[in-house]
Amino acid sequence: MDADLEAEFSDFVAARSHALFRTALALTGHRQQAEDLLQTVLIKGARHWPRIRSGAPEAYLRTALYRQRTSWWRSLRRRPEVATDTVPETAVTGDATADVDLHLALRQALARLAPKHRAVLVLRYFEDRPDAEIAEILGCAESTVRSQAVRALARLRQLAPELTLDATKEDASR
Repeated sequence: MDADLEAEFSDFVAARSHALFRTALALTGHRQQAEDLLQTVLIKGARHWPRIRSGAPEAYLRTALYRQRTSWWRSLRRRPEVATDTVPETAVTGDATADVDLHLALRQALARLAPKHRAVLVLRYFEDRPDAEIAEILGCAESTVRSQAVRALARLRQLAPELTLDATKEDASR
């Protein structure tokens, strides 16, 4: 890759890596795995940059994130290591404990879902993608996407009933 293309790719990564990392984190549930996933996809993206730069490079890389994650969970040889089960403390301004508790409960529940369930929920609700596109990305039928979403939501409600209760309380207070 020549210097101009390399600079263009570096600018793109600097501008869009945060958004891509959020998607990777939602897919994996662990910061270290998300970093590995994003790094793997960005390496592949750099190789193909001359070809993908004129189209929609972010869409290409997001699809690559989903496909790479699918490849990882299908591989029986890959057993990712998790450094810790606790979330490190961070400074919070103001009283946002309820939001933090809700966020942590959702994150922990998502981490306990099967990888395919988590991928379907991330694609449908985080990325707001239609069932046909999710099916194409995950390599399955649309009906499978719908059934996996129903099962994933049921499992999520089972793992974190406080999420459902909080939503009900918010609706009642409106």
